[in-house]
Amino acid sequence: MTDAVDSPAPAVAYQTGDEIVPGADLAGGGDFVHLSVHSEFSLSDGLAKVRDLTARAAALGMPAVALTDRANLFGLVKFYGACREAGLKAVIGADIDYDEGEDGCRCILLVAGETGYRNLLRLISSAYTDRAGRHGSVRREAVFARAEGLLALLGRGSDVGAALAGGSPAESRLAEWRRAFGDRLYLEVARTGRRGEGAFVAAAAALAATQGVPIVATNDVRFLDREDYEAHETRVCIQESRVLNDPRRERRYSEQQYLRSPAEMRELFEDLPEALDNTLEVARRCSYAMALGTYHLPSYPVPDGATLASVLEERARAGLKSHLATRPQLDADRYRQRLDYELGVIGQMDFAGYFLTVQEFVGWGREHGVPVGCRGSGNASLVAFCMGITDLDPLEYDLLFERLLNPERVSMPDF
Repeated sequence: MTDAVDSPAPAVAYQTGDEIVPGADLAGGGDFVHLSVHSEFSLSDGLAKVRDLTARAAALGMPAVALTDRANLFGLVKFYGACREAGLKAVIGADIDYDEGEDGCRCILLVAGETGYRNLLRLISSAYTDRAGRHGSVRREAVFARAEGLLALLGRGSDVGAALAGGSPAESRLAEWRRAFGDRLYLEVARTGRRGEGAFVAAAAALAATQGVPIVATNDVRFLDREDYEAHETRVCIQESRVLNDPRRERRYSEQQYLRSPAEMRELFEDLPEALDNTLEVARRCSYAMALGTYHLPSYPVPDGATLASVLEERARAGLKSHLATRPQLDADRYRQRLDYELGVIGQMDFAGYFLTVQEFVGWGREHGVPVGCRGSGNASLVAFCMGITDLDPLEYDLLFERLLNPERVSMPDF
């Protein structure tokens, strides 16, 4: 017998800062929000497809849903767009691995706003670029340093959870997290039938009561339906180079880690209703609006008194002068007219910084023996040729610059 499905929450608007964003009014529908969800973009232990996830959450009457893939934001843009289409508020976050001493721990970080989003980006980037720790993880101190604008959920896998599980005092560790996150700190509990969960829920609830830290319930979601458990385990085995019936394989997941309905969660946490109510409060506090359809180009540094356009023109003209000096038979006026035209279009479309940035990383690649080549319409630019971005003289082959940039058809250059 299938579970009853609540009526979908009405798609309205919610406000973040001064911007009205399509989404759901949390006060007007739904009484639970999933805050711990891995999707197909959690390559090691997630199975849910993003659009299926948002469609199911909307069908279950939830006003919002979170995506907390493991140490990555690969699915963020797709997830955000799917939430808008489904009339859901997108709660953005990640499941972060961090090191505390010699121990590997995990916590969930959720984005409250622009500052939190930037800090989460920096944390995830450092997890793969900082060679001081385990690959894919950060130091706990780094999490504290980037706490502004983020909400933290500490579950069984955190250092606080490890202290509770080991019978050690957890108050001092919790106090360190509170100093960093203030009132943006929550204890996370789940009931998915895994070993040790019951004892942890009791210990976490007692700690929350004595220390005044809110508690939130999750289902640590890895797939959408209970029936997906075996497929999920198969994916985990592939990642770990194991077989399903290997008796030595650690069973870290259960068939209960599916996208439960709000009614199921209410029944499951009947004794801790505040843990469900707090999921709505967390979702209300997480309001980050992504600027989709907007290009975000790096800010290229230029000397004092110079502009991006002037630096681009100086380099392009110097390159053309060198080219004409080695090819005296060429029609210099034709080349200068073409260069003037291209510089005018590039300036009009505000892509001077883009050309300078591409020149820098192409030049670095060549200096360090990295093969570099140009694809597509980029070969049609004389400016690019004069700056050493491409190796092909476009006038020699009558290539049209308009294939790369055209003021009447605004799009990013294609190199």
